[in-house]
Amino acid sequence: MKKISLAALSFVLFLCVTGCSKKADDSIKIGGVFPLTGGVSVYGVECKNGIDLAIEEINAAGGVNGKMLVLISEDDEGNPDKSVNAFQKLTTKDDVKIIIGSLTSGCTKAMTQRAQAMKVLQIAPAATATDITEAGNYIFRACFIDPFQGTVGGKFSIETLGAKKAAILYDSGNDYSVGLTENFEKTFRDLGGNIVAKESYATNDKDFNAQLTKIKNAAPDVLYLPDYYGTVALIAKQARAQGIDIPLVGADGWDGLTANAGEEVLNGYYSNHYAADSDSPAVQKFVGAFRDKYRKDPNSFAALGYDSVYLLRDSIAKAGTADASAVRDALENIDGDYVTGRLRFDEKRNPIKAAVMLQMILDANENLTVAYRTTVNP
Repeated sequence: MKKISLAALSFVLFLCVTGCSKKADDSIKIGGVFPLTGGVSVYGVECKNGIDLAIEEINAAGGVNGKMLVLISEDDEGNPDKSVNAFQKLTTKDDVKIIIGSLTSGCTKAMTQRAQAMKVLQIAPAATATDITEAGNYIFRACFIDPFQGTVGGKFSIETLGAKKAAILYDSGNDYSVGLTENFEKTFRDLGGNIVAKESYATNDKDFNAQLTKIKNAAPDVLYLPDYYGTVALIAKQARAQGIDIPLVGADGWDGLTANAGEEVLNGYYSNHYAADSDSPAVQKFVGAFRDKYRKDPNSFAALGYDSVYLLRDSIAKAGTADASAVRDALENIDGDYVTGRLRFDEKRNPIKAAVMLQMILDANENLTVAYRTTVNP
């Protein structure tokens, strides 16, 4: 056997190291944490679809600063403990420094303190609880916050629906539901309305008839339901069965109702991040591309995921590097037009943007869908 000289061995090692480094340097890793299975999987699947579409478009156009974006995604099943596990896997095994996720407020908050401590840049596409970004300056979000969304619901109920008496049915164990309730109630009262019934239930409850009986007896003009689509579908069916035929109003957690409910949610309205039937060129380009790829219309979670990637694309390009600290600095100063509207960040890294109100309707083929009703500006 021939002996390999030290110089030759060094050269081989050099080629290996530089080749491996070049391969690593050709991409920018982005971690993703989503509920791809479980009770709110519609959110996670749709958000990931939007992210995949954005990455595909960006890479087809040459990537960012000549580098390709690569998504490494994990399923947290909508469970905060599993969100933490996903975060630890992404940041230790995969050495990810930028993360998109999770979708619900509880799962997102389970990761924010860890992200801040490790200086991992985290963008929450759809976590609307007020304190999400209070963990520190490495935490951003692409969606508006619950106070604004609750305010939108209260203003819409009085100014557009003409309601004077409102009832609220909410999940007392869900930060999202509680936050929306507080802000809807305050706005509705401040605008001269009266809360005639306020009933609560526990997470995972299925029978709401006792609360709905009290609500029916209070004779409200509108019923506010600040929860996710699965629970809202159950409540709406039981409410209609009791003869409660008043308008139902909710928030972005309703996204997914069109595939999980029937005519019981007609005369229902909810605040959301964008309207797929908008005539905005950015919206129509996104909706057209999404339909071509997935053969269906994108909901707001898809749009927010898509915008999250483009926010990162613009910030990485501006920073000239994928270093999390530099990207964070660039992201703070973003001011641009995206699918969910013109977006810039306030001092707490919450976006300043408008909300839309959507109405549940039947289309020409009698299929449940949504239509744009109005815009509410910040």
